[in-house]
Amino acid sequence: MTMLELIFPPAFILILGAFLIGPIRAPLRPLVVLGAPLLTLYAIWQMGDGIQLTAQFLNYEIQLIESSPLRRLFATIFAIMAFVGGLFAFRQAKWWELAAAQAYAAGAIGVSFAGDLITMFLFWELMAIFSTVVVWCGGTEGARKAGIRYAIMHLVGGVLLKIGIEGVMVHTGSIEIQPIPLTNIDGWLILIGVLINAAAPPLSAWLADAYPESSPSGSVFLSAFTTKTAVLALILLFPGQQILIWIGLYMIFYGIIYALLENDMRRILAYSIVNQVGFMVCGIGIGTEMAINGASAHAFAHIIYKALLLMSAGSVLYMTGRRKCSELGGLYHSMPLTALCGIIGALAISAFPFTSGFISKSMISQSAADQHMMMVWLLLLAASAGVFLHAGIKFPWFVFFQKDSGLRPKDPPWNMRAAMVLLAVACIFLGVFPEWLYRLLPYPVDYVPYTASHLVTQLQLLLFSGLAFFALLPLMKRTLTISLDFDWVYRRLILSLMNRLICLLSCLDTALRSAFSRIFSIIWTYIGRHHGPEGMLARTWPTGSVVTWVVVLLTVFLLFSIY
Repeated sequence: MTMLELIFPPAFILILGAFLIGPIRAPLRPLVVLGAPLLTLYAIWQMGDGIQLTAQFLNYEIQLIESSPLRRLFATIFAIMAFVGGLFAFRQAKWWELAAAQAYAAGAIGVSFAGDLITMFLFWELMAIFSTVVVWCGGTEGARKAGIRYAIMHLVGGVLLKIGIEGVMVHTGSIEIQPIPLTNIDGWLILIGVLINAAAPPLSAWLADAYPESSPSGSVFLSAFTTKTAVLALILLFPGQQILIWIGLYMIFYGIIYALLENDMRRILAYSIVNQVGFMVCGIGIGTEMAINGASAHAFAHIIYKALLLMSAGSVLYMTGRRKCSELGGLYHSMPLTALCGIIGALAISAFPFTSGFISKSMISQSAADQHMMMVWLLLLAASAGVFLHAGIKFPWFVFFQKDSGLRPKDPPWNMRAAMVLLAVACIFLGVFPEWLYRLLPYPVDYVPYTASHLVTQLQLLLFSGLAFFALLPLMKRTLTISLDFDWVYRRLILSLMNRLICLLSCLDTALRSAFSRIFSIIWTYIGRHHGPEGMLARTWPTGSVVTWVVVLLTVFLLFSIY
């Protein structure tokens, strides 16, 4: 281990970079934005496996760095995304957004190498804080409100995670990261806390709510880190939990349906993140070496092609100021490079042969087939067709083709184009040469994706999906509609019920006050009738009458005394 690694663990390099981005002179800022992720990537690949760095915290020995092939895989793609995202953003984004994004990436890399639950939680919260700042950097009222909702949702997830971790610490005395059985409330709380970050339904609407409100570059950063660190946490803590298979399948079809209903191009891609993370969660639930390899490979590939798609959409938004499919179309005339990169990303997410998505998604499907999970395999196959419908065709068709919107913006500035080209090349490179991806995976790979039967099956599936899309094109026409999601429950229904409850309590309070006032008035009138200035008991009585009453009272008293 070199002195550099001893002083600066990988995540700390990005944190230092985030601190420097603001104070440093503007001409030197790109050096920090691009140099810190590259230095981090170098440090990641200099570390050996096992525990590399420990420290004392709250009477616990925490493991700041524990390395393994799985952890290195995730840290590598996070560092790459910090670099490529920085390249895409550094000329257009504000310095505080660049700093927040780099701190956000540091949190993700910190989680990747966290050797214990305490360290993982600390970096987890670092991500939550700075990802919220990235959402707010969208700079609009919508971004401000979405950021608040995003922060609340992640606060809830963090609290559940913290309670679960403390429960594990109390009941086992261990803070080690290892598979946790779902036999008590501690494990369930940790699982729910992690699943909230993975955007698993029903608490998944925060993703489609917040990500599209961020800046064009902010959505690129947001797509890479939060959900994928949750995937890594699920692999480390809950591999082989079968409930994850069904949660993953639900996420897949939930994402497809909502993406098909959407009119906002960035919300389409946001829902497709949920959809793609569903594939990973399903693979983690299957839990075999093949499935874990597939989930890990899919996380790696997904970060690349999803960032490419969001860069393409972000470029359109940056150059046109529009994000609704109903307001776009025909942009391939003037934005050919952006359209080409968007199409490559769309092919990769659709698992088109010779793209990265074809390799990783096939590994997950094959793992289900190997375990004789016929229903799961069929559903994954059907889901591939759905992904092609909403992301493979719908996004590029409505944004770059369909009717001519009359807009003629140019391709975005050179740095944005360079970032897109880098990721587009990576999508194809990993699809053509999958052995480069295999080398990064946690387990040895003995899988050949390019067999004749697999190619024919996949091409047939994509072909019929394409025919179905164009056959149903009149029904796919986008309109200015709003898709209600589960967030309607806590954004509308609960608030409406609370307002009604407050109104009811207010009316009840008014009624009670009125009733008490009326009763008090009656009592006061009654008392005043006898004790007031004109009351019977306040009048002056003749002496004879008083004597008579005294005699009567004494007589009564005497009779009671005798008997």
